[in-house]
Amino acid sequence: MSVSKIAAGAAQVLSTRELNRALLARQFLLGRPALGRADVTGMVEHLIGLQAQAPFPPYYGLLSRLDGFRPGDLARLIEDRSVVRLALMRGTIHLVSARDSLPLRQLVQPVIERMFRTNHGKRLPGVDLAELAARGAELVDAEPLTFAELGAALAARWPDRPAADLAQGVRALVPLVQVPPRAVWGKAGLARHTSAQAWLGSGEPEQMSLSTLVRRYLGAFGPASVKDVQTWSGLTGLRAVVQDMRGDLVTFRDHNGVELFDLPDAPRPAGQTPAPVRLVAEFDNLVLSHADRSRVISPEHWRFVASPNGIFPGIVLIDGFAAGLWRLDGGTLTIDLWAAASRATIREITAEAERLLAFAVPEATPDIRITSLPPASPRRAELPEVERRVWSGCREGH
Repeated sequence: MSVSKIAAGAAQVLSTRELNRALLARQFLLGRPALGRADVTGMVEHLIGLQAQAPFPPYYGLLSRLDGFRPGDLARLIEDRSVVRLALMRGTIHLVSARDSLPLRQLVQPVIERMFRTNHGKRLPGVDLAELAARGAELVDAEPLTFAELGAALAARWPDRPAADLAQGVRALVPLVQVPPRAVWGKAGLARHTSAQAWLGSGEPEQMSLSTLVRRYLGAFGPASVKDVQTWSGLTGLRAVVQDMRGDLVTFRDHNGVELFDLPDAPRPAGQTPAPVRLVAEFDNLVLSHADRSRVISPEHWRFVASPNGIFPGIVLIDGFAAGLWRLDGGTLTIDLWAAASRATIREITAEAERLLAFAVPEATPDIRITSLPPASPRRAELPEVERRVWSGCREGH
């Protein structure tokens, strides 16, 4: 489809399947490039980071997108400071490249400060926030600290204020990175923090404009509405930014008539393009980065995924859409499907499951358990015997 044809007439309506395939293509979930043709840092930058409230979901996020990826490929980048983990979009922890960390943080700083004022800031009346930021940075730069340690140290200066809220004030006001061994595969460690400036060096970070942020978002998540960009970033007031960019973008409509923007040369595969089974990581931005998530997960299934405590499970994609959940417990990988799957699909799921287990627990005997019951069911049973036999046969290479 040519850009001129798109631009010449009324905005084309993109179906949900077409939006799904465009997103999967940009997320490298239609086809996995081999590690070497696509490097890890480049993938992290293309995705504008991977959501990382927990230490290890980014490893699985990269596994789902890169062929030949191994844990050490990311662990080394964390240890040599090529990538870092800090609070960014929506105030959540993301793993991003060192180059992107401070430019992104500068753009989303208003979001993080707004969240702080709404929550912890209410309990810090009279605290000079500039002084709090300076004292907090001094403490974490002298020695990386947990938030409990940081709060206790700050309480010496503000003894009548909650220590936890003081520490969260520093988190909001100072870009803090979590230092190794936190999030290094095969190692364990508490979340200890130092400032991004101290960890990465005192050089002046590059500036990033809001229009650049929108372009990069569209490159990884488009086509998308203004509301989609705002949902992903947490920023508001982006309509004027996108409006200024309109001459450089192409526009579409979704099935509800919502205007969508996109980069002219970005991939937009046909809705009938085959989409392989993928096991998407916990907290993956694939599922969390649009106001309308129906391009990945149907509204009736969303309530079975969203958790009141903020834990977001691993998702099974079948034909491009969320069709169940997966979880890893030791050497056992359990896959709960929301509907019965064909024998061919079970084989494909099994192959992806074996690939994940070989990555995560290569020394263990693979134990893959696939269940198939509607998500509203109070209990899940294993697949009917015929499907269990198909699954077992796949594992034996038949």
